[in-house]
Amino acid sequence: MNSLIRTSHRWISIAFTLGVIGYIVAMSGGKQPPAWMGLFALVPLILLLVSGLYLFALPYVLKGRRKG
Repeated sequence: MNSLIRTSHRWISIAFTLGVIGYIVAMSGGKQPPAWMGLFALVPLILLLVSGLYLFALPYVLKGRRKG
């Protein structure tokens, strides 16, 4: 399970980076991009937050299980 989350976190970060680059390219056209285009970066960002918090807390949870 941890390996799956770690791999997913890496691929989601690629999707987030591509979404941000796409938004920047759209903004460079001089006009305000549509609001839905911002979701291409926002949705992966939320998934990165969840998976990143899990990966951050994982060593502390495992350390607590070993002691107890």
